[in-house]
Amino acid sequence: MPDHYYTQSPSTKHDRQQFETVLRGHTLRFVTDAGVFSKTGVDFGSRVLIDALEVGDRDRILDVGCGYGPMGIAAAKLAPAGHVTMIDINERAVALANENIKLNVISNAAAMQSDLFERVRERTFDTILTNPPIRAGKEVVHRIFEEGAELLNPGGSMWVVIQKKQGAPSAEAKLEAVFGNVEEVTKEKGYRIYRACKEQ
Repeated sequence: MPDHYYTQSPSTKHDRQQFETVLRGHTLRFVTDAGVFSKTGVDFGSRVLIDALEVGDRDRILDVGCGYGPMGIAAAKLAPAGHVTMIDINERAVALANENIKLNVISNAAAMQSDLFERVRERTFDTILTNPPIRAGKEVVHRIFEEGAELLNPGGSMWVVIQKKQGAPSAEAKLEAVFGNVEEVTKEKGYRIYRACKEQ
């Protein structure tokens, strides 16, 4: 059985590489490796979410399924007086995310290995970001929506990127069922960005 990017401990042979990219006007460098999502560059869906994202300077942000860290690190730049917690089940991805936090001299973010929300259940957040692991199955994606909603502060938002062909309409319906307040912020090349808001 081959490893997936949502495997806890990838056994795939290492293939470390580094690239530089610009996210929201910031030039950032990322180290990646085999066994993590989109290892050759920031995937298009994550870029669309990063470009659309609105956060407050002091927001407490959670990046669910952070991979090697592009969304969380970009969010940390947008919330300089806030803090970003980045979680992923994939230990290799989490190690890379923490390496990339240091590489980009980010002082307001930290990544940790967590099976979904297992290690952050006692915390609350103003904003949750996710490029959900569609290949892990609908049940996992729906758990991210349901359990994430419980960790949001009143008035907080969950930002989700999902491809239309990978189930955006059913994801939007689930978000609507959980939150009752969902906006399609933007769409580009088949990707949809949803913002679901928790009632005040």
